[in-house]
Amino acid sequence: MTFTSTLAKLWRHEPKHKALKVVGACAFYCCLSAAATAATPTTQSMDGMQQTPPARDAQVTFKNYRNYPYNRWAFRNINAPFATLSIPREGVVTPLKETPMPELSQLTLTDGFGKKTTVGQILETNDTDGFVVLRDNAVLFERYFGGMDRHDQHIWFSATKSLVSTAFGILVDQGKLDLQASPADYIEELKGSGFERTTIQNVLNHSSAIDFKENYTDLNADFLKHYAPALNMGYVPGGRDAQPEASDIYGVHDFLGRFVKNDNQLKPGEAFDYNSTNADVAGWLIARVSGMPLHDFLQKNIWSKLGTEHDALIAADRAFRAVATGGMTTSTRDAALFGQMILNRGKVGDQQVVPAAWVDASLELSPHDLHKMKTNKKYQDNSWTAYKNMWWIIDADQGEYAAVGVHGQVIYINRSANLVIAYFSSQPTASAARNPQFQSKLFAAQAIAKALTDKR
Repeated sequence: MTFTSTLAKLWRHEPKHKALKVVGACAFYCCLSAAATAATPTTQSMDGMQQTPPARDAQVTFKNYRNYPYNRWAFRNINAPFATLSIPREGVVTPLKETPMPELSQLTLTDGFGKKTTVGQILETNDTDGFVVLRDNAVLFERYFGGMDRHDQHIWFSATKSLVSTAFGILVDQGKLDLQASPADYIEELKGSGFERTTIQNVLNHSSAIDFKENYTDLNADFLKHYAPALNMGYVPGGRDAQPEASDIYGVHDFLGRFVKNDNQLKPGEAFDYNSTNADVAGWLIARVSGMPLHDFLQKNIWSKLGTEHDALIAADRAFRAVATGGMTTSTRDAALFGQMILNRGKVGDQQVVPAAWVDASLELSPHDLHKMKTNKKYQDNSWTAYKNMWWIIDADQGEYAAVGVHGQVIYINRSANLVIAYFSSQPTASAARNPQFQSKLFAAQAIAKALTDKR
């Protein structure tokens, strides 16, 4: 059933007050999912967001911010439609050398549509916003599109999960979190929920065997009624007017403990089933065990140590807690600096920011890790070989893996090429699975990595 037909059925058969409440939520996606569809204004009308006041047909709102082409402005001005929390930078800015290699634009490859093309053409024709190639603190290639520049901040969406997992490893190394324990051992509110019987490691691998599904067509789904508005990232009429004293589900943490149950058809660890609530639990564990709000922990332990050029932002849920599953917002260069820290096994200069063993653990795959991805029908035609500690693995032996978010957000890491490529997009289709636009840019990143490896 298409998104449009779902709305039509909803309007015909449901009471109008219920229909209005759910219509907006149906447009929300927080994981690798199907695209939202909407009437597309002309490119000329989108120039209206540069006017004061904006042109009516170009006006970005909380309701349309993920619909193309409104998203081109919204994704790099996300603190307009969202509530956000600040993650300040600290210290000396990491000096990045300019060592341009414009010839990378002319590398030829076959794109996700099966056509012979070049890296430059792929970036120009697949809704790229920013693209930075970084090696040893040197910017080798940098391009921006649609009015974005190196100082603009862009939302990461689910690439945030990899940052949260990275921070998680600090507490594991300190002995404050046991990967084989249940999340409910640390968070009382999760007792009796679907997260009680699983292990923290299964949560990080999205193998928690929970029954909650991110369902966009079931009008009675808890996702539409509770999860999307609690995250404060999906439009529901009146959703932002809810008050905590009158709401059983106010912030996302209320939802995790009260609505997520066991999937009795699965055992924890048995299957890979990508689900955003796993990252919400990981973020909650960090906050509960450290005694700090998640955004403060990220700032103190990671962001303040990277030498970034700019402060970061992170989306806040309805209770004004950081959205661990998809809220990070930074400049493209600063995202690449985070990737470079991962590439360097947790080090920034001479400082070990994140334990090297934790960074390495994402690439230490068991046969079962590989089997789980291979048997997940949604990802069988994609580049991924495994999903571990909230990172998407391409080739563990080569150290090739990525943080990935909807609409084409990627931090690509390749150890064998000693390379990081961070890129942001405003793809109309949210999903990465079988998405030729997404695949085209990933293939472009891999072509660059291969060319630079061959030159070493």
